[in-house]
Amino acid sequence: MDHGALQTKPAYCTLVNKSDNSKYVCYSHTKAGSFNIGLTNASEVWSKDFTEDMLAEHGKNVALKSAEDYISKIRSTCGNGSASVTVQEDGAVLQLGVSPGSVSVTLPRLSDLEGREELRDLLFRMADSLKLAETTGGPSSFSPGKSQFRRNAGFEPRSQQTGPTVVAKKRLPGDSLINPGSRKKKPATGVAFDDNDDL
Repeated sequence: MDHGALQTKPAYCTLVNKSDNSKYVCYSHTKAGSFNIGLTNASEVWSKDFTEDMLAEHGKNVALKSAEDYISKIRSTCGNGSASVTVQEDGAVLQLGVSPGSVSVTLPRLSDLEGREELRDLLFRMADSLKLAETTGGPSSFSPGKSQFRRNAGFEPRSQQTGPTVVAKKRLPGDSLINPGSRKKKPATGVAFDDNDDL
């Protein structure tokens, strides 16, 4: 494995387990010289640290050479719905993809105290990641599964005109619809002849 293969930015994605529609947040980050892959359903946490040697050994069978390769695999499988979780008594198996080419990672369950600390740290890392994305204007490392927050251009508000605007005049009663500004002509009523005028 290349030198520095563990160095990577934190990454997050959501995962919906097709078997029971349960939702998870799958995350990864570098801490204390190891690459961590974690999973939580907001009440329980499963997590595993990989040293460079462990990652290299695990990646031999699945052709993943670095932490970035793992992150890419996690994001793509969460995004296309091919990731799944099998919860066991003392851990969880994260299945990334379908055979052939699938990757299976067993994550031990953290104790309640460790889980609370990990959830707190995860929350602050996600907040820092979002803040960094806002200040730099770049994409955040949060990647929701199935593109839940993708904007649809058909429903975006129309941009406002920057040129002069024309204000329509209010039509007064009797004004012509075809030729605005001119009054409607009243129909002819005829001429009234008075017999008394001839006398």
